[in-house]
Amino acid sequence: MSSPVEDEKLRVQQLRALRRRWLRDQELSPREPVLPPRQLGPVAAFWDRFLQPGDPWRQQKSPHGMVVANPRIFPGDRILETGEIMPPLRDKLHKHH
Repeated sequence: MSSPVEDEKLRVQQLRALRRRWLRDQELSPREPVLPPRQLGPVAAFWDRFLQPGDPWRQQKSPHGMVVANPRIFPGDRILETGEIMPPLRDKLHKHH
């Protein structure tokens, strides 16, 4: 016959296994949706499909009407084309202040 300590250890082990199995069963897989699928109208369905990442309209190489501004140049910056370094700004002394 087994001692009460061994019975308690076996009981704790069984409870732990049952808890783990129960927790594993609580995890939802993609095949087990929580909510029913949304019923979208025709316009909402179009925009839902249109805005998906990786669609062909996002793969454009040169979009038309795009304006590219030159980056701002600050004192100490180097101009890549000429190698020139921008000098520091001059301090303007105002007589009226």
